[in-house]
Amino acid sequence: MLVDPQKRVSEIRRVDQTKLESTYISRSGFNEFSQYGEDGVIKKIFSILKEDSRWSVEFGAWDGKYLSNTHALMRQGWDGVFIEGNTERFKDLQATYSGNSKAHMICGMVDFDPEKNSLEYYLSKTAIPLKFDLLSIDIDGNDWHIWNSMTKYRPRVVVIEFNPTVPNDVFFTQERDFSINMGCSLLALVELGKDKGYELCAVTNSNAFFVVDEEFGKLGIKDNSIPAMYHDFQSARIFTGPASEIVTVELILFWYGVTKVPPDLLQVLPKDQIRYGDALGLARKPD
Repeated sequence: MLVDPQKRVSEIRRVDQTKLESTYISRSGFNEFSQYGEDGVIKKIFSILKEDSRWSVEFGAWDGKYLSNTHALMRQGWDGVFIEGNTERFKDLQATYSGNSKAHMICGMVDFDPEKNSLEYYLSKTAIPLKFDLLSIDIDGNDWHIWNSMTKYRPRVVVIEFNPTVPNDVFFTQERDFSINMGCSLLALVELGKDKGYELCAVTNSNAFFVVDEEFGKLGIKDNSIPAMYHDFQSARIFTGPASEIVTVELILFWYGVTKVPPDLLQVLPKDQIRYGDALGLARKPD
């Protein structure tokens, strides 16, 4: 690549370290109702693990089918627990599953009070077994905290959303606050999963799939490290030089279609202070 010496050049030279043998489940994705291939990934996982309870759980369910990770399973005769807190959307959910005795619908907001509105509180009001087949968590914020709060129920497979703008080597979780919608990093989910006895088995654009330890070996994945499983093609970089000028590389707001965030918006120091003293012949006195 020819570089113009009169211009600043900054770009990420990404290296895809994913492995074919590690990502065979991720590459099985397709959509019936899901967003990023989750329907196909779920089908592939259960083609290997085999279905057991045939129960699934999804909350923030909306109408039970739009971008749903469980509606395809319901069409195959599974039982499903659907929790939706918006009363108008709950009506749509009821319309979707009108007459379906296998759809267990709850109008409520999942929070953290174990006596009133935690996920496990709602599940305890249904006939779902303690070990069920699939849990889907996608609430645009407190996903990590909801999974972390679970102690009694143990789904065999967990599908959970992460923030794909966070680089693979960054551990990030937002505060446990429903007024914030920042989510968590993939690394944070992997570490939480290991603490809870789960292993990463597949990744789509913004969802990670975990399988209980005792069944992970059935999948034949020898390397499920994050680089082998997922290429973080959406993450940006921010760095500074000795003058403390902030430089951004591929910093975008893709949820809003902003393709370039000017680094000038992020400068901490006033412009007249962005100077490196030694370069100006103003060497600092030794400490």
